[in-house]
Amino acid sequence: MAEKEIYIVISQTGTILSRILKIITRDEYNHASISPYGDLSRMYSFGRKHPYNPFWGGFVVESKDFGTFKRFHKTKAQVLAIPVEEEQYRNLCRKLELMATNRKKYHYNYMGLCLAVFRIHRTWKNRFYCSEFVREMLRQQQIEGVEALPSIIHPVHFLALPKAKTVYCGQLKDYC
Repeated sequence: MAEKEIYIVISQTGTILSRILKIITRDEYNHASISPYGDLSRMYSFGRKHPYNPFWGGFVVESKDFGTFKRFHKTKAQVLAIPVEEEQYRNLCRKLELMATNRKKYHYNYMGLCLAVFRIHRTWKNRFYCSEFVREMLRQQQIEGVEALPSIIHPVHFLALPKAKTVYCGQLKDYC
């Protein structure tokens, strides 16, 4: 029986890159984050390291109260809750904190994102784009349904996870 929940946040910030991706993918949401915290006080992803520089990306700790989400305060989001066992929850927390501590060794997968536009899947060690990272965190915790997700993954694909339940839909700044 599941004792904890982890959260996937799919969002649309309105940045130039997210608007371009929306045109290409026709998806409502173009960014994904993962959080073990129901208040989303710390979300983890691969994205902008600085809110004003779209070209400097990597592993980031996000919040609606600072960084890119604060700058783009009209960000639309859908929050999914996934039930997990206590051990899966602890392992995810440890992995995320370890990555945060060693964040300099992780980089944004710009090439993988570009190739994905042409339906070419390519990965590199310690390089992710946001939805690749979230899928990998779910895969490591053996979350049901993650293996069925496409290799070229979009944030909206997480809606297909069998145990994912939408707990919020609206502006991220209004989530509480």
